[in-house]
Amino acid sequence: MPETSRSPQRLPAAIWALGFVSLLMDISSEMIHSLLPVFMVTVLGTSVWAVGLIEGLAEATALIVKVFSGVLSDYWGKRKPLALLGYGLGAASKPLFALAGTAGLVLTARLVDRVGKGIRGAPRDALVADLAPPGMRGAAFGLRQSLDTVGAFIGPLLAMGLMVLWANDFRAVFWVAVIPGGLAVALLLFGVREPERAAQATRLNPLTRANLARLGAPYWRVVALGAVFMLARFSEAFLLLRAMQGGLPVAYTPLVLVAMNLVYSLGAYPFGKLADRVSHTALLAWGLAVLAAADLLLASSSHWPAVAAGIALWGLHMAMTQGLLATMVAETAPADLRGTAFGFFNLVSGLVLLLASTLAGVLWDQLGASATFAAGAVFCAAALLLLGAWRNSLRLQTSAPA
Repeated sequence: MPETSRSPQRLPAAIWALGFVSLLMDISSEMIHSLLPVFMVTVLGTSVWAVGLIEGLAEATALIVKVFSGVLSDYWGKRKPLALLGYGLGAASKPLFALAGTAGLVLTARLVDRVGKGIRGAPRDALVADLAPPGMRGAAFGLRQSLDTVGAFIGPLLAMGLMVLWANDFRAVFWVAVIPGGLAVALLLFGVREPERAAQATRLNPLTRANLARLGAPYWRVVALGAVFMLARFSEAFLLLRAMQGGLPVAYTPLVLVAMNLVYSLGAYPFGKLADRVSHTALLAWGLAVLAAADLLLASSSHWPAVAAGIALWGLHMAMTQGLLATMVAETAPADLRGTAFGFFNLVSGLVLLLASTLAGVLWDQLGASATFAAGAVFCAAALLLLGAWRNSLRLQTSAPA
């Protein structure tokens, strides 16, 4: 079908369905993850060191799987079966948390859950790009991210409410989390139809030198920008710690992420639509500036007004940039290599995020909270300089429909 100069007025129903799949799975996951460290320490008697080890192993597993699932989706020429497998594993892991009597079973559940997350991530993002009309990719990624983030704050709120209602019965809450996970898989199975792709004479091997070269310099510049960006955007756990320094009671610390994700979810779709109409590099630069402002506020004071403003700006920068970066990946990669492109982008960003969070923790321990957030602002400045140097090549690449 020939492209027209005007974009459709509505996103395809399958994009909405993928967004609600993400919402339901995030509700399910966050109901458990917001309580899991406390459950392990207080109910299972696990050491804090073991909790950290389990989380590190789980996240490392997800990072490794992400690349291979993206490559496989390009080789196979299909996205939905891999996304369905990934969401299915995520849903299947939820009963294991409720049944866990030892840290070993929790580790097994976390590994299954993170393998599922790793499998579904790149094929799902590539499927969003395949389904979205070229002039609405920013809106499509923004909508999916917005609905995903709605789940990220509904989940902890629901978990807190059920814990109060059921007198801190962790296992009962974990069993409830099974329901939205199952609904997510059912919605993906019956509510999303993958678009037909042209048949290939031979199966594509995305990892050949020739195919990797087809990704091109603009794509790898987006990957590099994402990596420097991640150095500035370390784990949100440091927002919780800064809020506690400001006097927020421990019992209410999950509300920090609820507030941040509320801002994030409200802004992701509008900024995604804006990305379809304005320069990607300009919008990314504004997002970096907002993150730098958040870092400077959080570095300047631990008093609650400054911390609250910093948390709100942090959520705003996420709304401005996360869907945008996904859009830039989609538009700088060939259509038949999008799974591979998202896999490498997610791998590099995830590894750098682990490095950034480790560096932030060292700075916090050695020099204090202010140094951690000041370093984030410095990395924002570095990313802005890099963006300025590459803006022309990125603008030329992302201005044309894929």
